[in-house]
Order: sequence, then C-alpha cells, then structure tokens
Amino acid sequence: MTKLLVYSGILVVVPLLLVGIISYRESSQILEKEARHYSFQIIEQIQLYIEDYLRDFEIDTLKILNHPDTVEFLREKTAQPNEPSEMSRAVNNILRNSAYSRSDVVNISIILDELQIISSSDVVDVAEMRRTHLEEWYGAIPHAGKPKVLGRIIRWKGKNQPVITIAKRIVAPNTLKPFGMLVIDLNYKRLHDVVQKVSIGESGQGYIFIVDDKGQYIYHPNESLIGTKDAEAAVEFMRGTSSGSHVLKDREKKLLTYSHSDSLQWYVAAAISYKDLLHSTDYIGRTILITCLLFMLLAYIASIGFSASLVRPIKRLHRYMKRVELGVFTGQVSVESKDEVGMLSHGFNKMVARLAELLEEIYFTKLRETELNLRQKETELQMLQTQINPHFLYNALENIRGMALERDMDDIATMASSLARLLRYNVKGSSTFVTVKQEMEIGELYLRVQQLRFGEKLEYRFDVPTWASNQKIAKFTLQPLIENSIVHAVEQRIEPTRIDIIAELLGEDRFVIRVSDTGPGITPSQRESIVSALRQADDTGRQAKHIGMINVHKRIQHYFGDDYGLEIGDCGPGMKVDVILPLQAADKRETGDVHVSDSVGRGRKVGKGLPSQDDREGRAAVRSRP
Repeated sequence: MTKLLVYSGILVVVPLLLVGIISYRESSQILEKEARHYSFQIIEQIQLYIEDYLRDFEIDTLKILNHPDTVEFLREKTAQPNEPSEMSRAVNNILRNSAYSRSDVVNISIILDELQIISSSDVVDVAEMRRTHLEEWYGAIPHAGKPKVLGRIIRWKGKNQPVITIAKRIVAPNTLKPFGMLVIDLNYKRLHDVVQKVSIGESGQGYIFIVDDKGQYIYHPNESLIGTKDAEAAVEFMRGTSSGSHVLKDREKKLLTYSHSDSLQWYVAAAISYKDLLHSTDYIGRTILITCLLFMLLAYIASIGFSASLVRPIKRLHRYMKRVELGVFTGQVSVESKDEVGMLSHGFNKMVARLAELLEEIYFTKLRETELNLRQKETELQMLQTQINPHFLYNALENIRGMALERDMDDIATMASSLARLLRYNVKGSSTFVTVKQEMEIGELYLRVQQLRFGEKLEYRFDVPTWASNQKIAKFTLQPLIENSIVHAVEQRIEPTRIDIIAELLGEDRFVIRVSDTGPGITPSQRESIVSALRQADDTGRQAKHIGMINVHKRIQHYFGDDYGLEIGDCGPGMKVDVILPLQAADKRETGDVHVSDSVGRGRKVGKGLPSQDDREGRAAVRSRP
C-alpha cells in the first residue's frame, strides 16, 4: 500500500510539476511579450499625442513671430535698440491673447538679448528671465528651423516649477541675425491628464517617462527628476534604435519599452516592474500549485481506495493460508473479481481442494495399510493359535509314524512324516521370504499327503530348473494354489487329475512359476470375477479361514511391486495360474534346463506315493529298537 501511495504520488506530482513549470515559463514569456506589445502601443499613442500637442505650439510660435505688430516691433528694435517703442504694448497683447485661452500655458515671453523682455504674465521675475540666456540649453537653440522643445525647472511665483519649454530663435528682420528668443513655458497638466488615463502593468504601478537624446528627463512622474540627467544609463541602450524593449536591472528589475520621436528627438518609454508583470504568472503558479495539491490529494484518496481493494483480498488470502498452515482445509476464499488477484484466489481454492483430496486419499491409504497390517496380525494370531503346544503335536506325529513303521504301514508313516514337516514349516520361523526350492518341497509334501487320500486319482509333476531353486518367493505362495487345484479339480472329478508345477523365464528380469491342472477349468465369467477381485485392493485378506489367491497376489505385489503377482490363464480345459516373480541378478546367467534335486522329486513326471528316504530310514530305526 505504501508503494502504491508513493508511486501514485510520483505519477501525479512529477507530471503536474513538469506541466506547471513549463506552463509557468511559457506564460511568463507570453505575458512579457504581451506587456511589451501593450506598452509599445501605449507609448506610440502618447508619442503621437505629444507630437500633435507640441506641433500646435510650434504653429503658435510662427503666428506670434509673423504677426505684423511683432515684425514691426522687431524692426524698430533692430534700428533703435535702446529706444522705447510703442509697439511693446501691442506685442504684449499678442502674447497675452495667445496664452489667455490655454490653461496649460505658464508663460509666453520674448527675450531680446540685453535689450528687453516682454511676457504674457504680470508676475514674471524679470531678473530670473534675464538669466535665461545663461542656461546651457540657450546656446543650443538653432538660429533657424524648428523650435526646440525641452524640459526644465523655472522659478515661478516663488517656487520651482517643472515646465516644457518651446524655444525658437528670433532673428532681426533687417540683418537676419539672432538677437532674441521666443520662449513658451507649458505646465504638465495636459501631459498628466493623458498619462493618468493610461494604466501600465497589471496593478497600474507602471509609469511613462520622456527623455531627450542626452539622457535628460523631459517628463517623469517624480517631478524632482525632471531636468536631471539620471536617465543617461537608459539612453545608452536606446540610442541608435527607433523602438524596442530592454530589461533594466536597477534597484528593482524592470521591463523598459521605448519609442523614439524623430520630430522631437525624444524617447517616450514605459517602465513596468517585473514583480508587477509576473503578477498574473504568480497567480498561474499558485493555481498550478493548488491544482497539484488537489490532484495529489485525489490521487492519494484513489490510491488508498485502489490499494485497499487490491490488498484486502490478498490479506484475506493470507488469512486462509494461515488456516491451511494449521491444517484447516474447510472453506474457500471468496473470488470478487476476474483480475490476477481473483485468478490467484481461484487457483488457491483449487489447490486447497486438491490438497484436501490428497490428504483424504493418503488418510484412507494409511487406513487401508493399517487394516492390512491388522488383518495380517490376525492371520499371524490365527497361526500362533495353531502353535499351541507344538512339541506335543510333533511328538504325537512321530509316535504315529513310528507305530506305522513297526507294522509296515508305509502310507501312514509317510502321511505322519509329511504332516509333521508341514506343521514345522508353518510354525517355525518368521521369515517373509523363502527359496523356490523350499516352497517346492512344502508343495510336494502337501501333494504327497493328498495323494495318500486320493490314490491313483491324483498325479503331479515338478519341472523346476536349477537356476530357479535359489530364487526368492513369498512364503505360502504355492500351497494355496495347489489347494485350489485339489478342491476345484481333483475333488470334483472321478477321472484322474494331474497337477503340474513348472518354472520358466520371462525375459531377462522375470520368471514364472505356473500351477496348472487337467480339471474342468473355469468359465469366462468366473475368470473375469477372479481377475476383477485381484485388481481390487479392498478384497485383501477377506478369506476367513485360509490364505487364498487374492492374499497371495497382494502379498507378492506388496513385496515385489505392482508389475508382479498372479495371472489367470485363458478359459479352456483345466486351470492355469502363473506366479510372476522378479529374477535375481546373480542367477540370471544360470538358465539351463536342469531339474531340481531329489528332495523335490528329481523332476519326475508322476508321483506314485512311494515311501520316501525318510520313511525307509525311520523303519530301520524302529526295528533296531530294543
């Protein structure tokens, strides 16, 4: 969940910050460009207004100087400089009339060098005006041509007042030599009115100023700067260009937009503080920041919801895993979606169900093994019950054998001897495996006893090669099969029945011991029933009083594997049962057809019930007794 929150924050914040930074920079550049364009339009309009405004006064200078009274007055002064002239009053009236209707005119005066001063105002300081020709600009006025417009400070009504001065050189009509100056002083009323109607910058804190080519302020909102040359630094980058903009780094960073007036030789400039210029950009930045924070908050809320929906089923799955670790396989994880988590939960449910099935199978397998062991123990118990006082039975059978030998009853002696050996084989030892030779000997003893019972009705034959004698076989494998042949073949017929027990190889790693008889055989349905019973593990040990074919088959598979056991031959005359066993590696090379030893009958085809070597030795022992 923490990772999801971090990743969501990164995925939201980083793109928003990049967009914000790029937007901020682009908006700053656009706003600066628009401010330059807007300022340039404003100063162009102001410049045109000022030029038109001052052009009117230039016309007024021509009207004044070209007036007949003025011309007559100048001629008189040229002819008789020091003589009083009646025309002075007429010229004064001309000046008064020109200034009367203009509220922006401070004073109009004609200054004749060292001769006379005529002014439109009665409050003019004559002494101050006489010192005008000593000012720096006075000598720079051209002798002919357009008037010169400049800004300066004059002493008016006892205080300093900034004015815009329009000065035009006066020449003598007769000699055409300069000998005076027409000076029109204008206040800044009209200029203030125009500038105040214009708002520069977002907050209106920008301002417009006018400077001449020498860097002297013609106009500035701060009147103390008018007439000073504090603008020389600004004029340096303006000079040589008609218009443009520049970033001025003073005490405060400013954007300066300017335009040059060719007629006035002035620069009209607009100054905007960068702080004021970027006010809108700051608003955009704040908006972007608030948007980033808002979307980050929404992203975190969505991430918490998403991660909770993702983590909740994982936690639920984890709880079920804990239960499975404790061995609880009940219940299932609810699958709420079809995504990867839903697929994982579905797979977990299938896994737990399969585990439960496997555990149940293992449980029942263990249960069947335990039941098999219990039944085997019961069988062993039944066998142990038959061992009650075995020495008494041995001695009794030996006594019967001895008594039969004394009376030359060889059949009874043989039967007693065989029964004693069978009893001793069944009771003695707890070994699971015996050799084929030992199992054959016990089988022959059993058949010898049965032959005494059935006589000529029973014949048997053993054909076991020498290589098979030492092969391992489960104890009590052949006797149940021979007993089945006695019960189902010999007892059911009047004709003689022969039982054959032979051993053959089945490839390189297996051999077979086949027990067959010449009895009536079995039907196909009986064969299918026996084969089906051999396949079913639940039938193991269900013989109540003897170890049957199923028990023999399952014991062989238990000891040697599922590839071994009993196989039932095809239906037909007689019954055939094959015992498939593994071939011991040490004896695989001894595969000659050499029959078993004399103790098994030397491979004779038919047993006739003759007395054995033990019977003959027993008879001699009985006869030698005192």
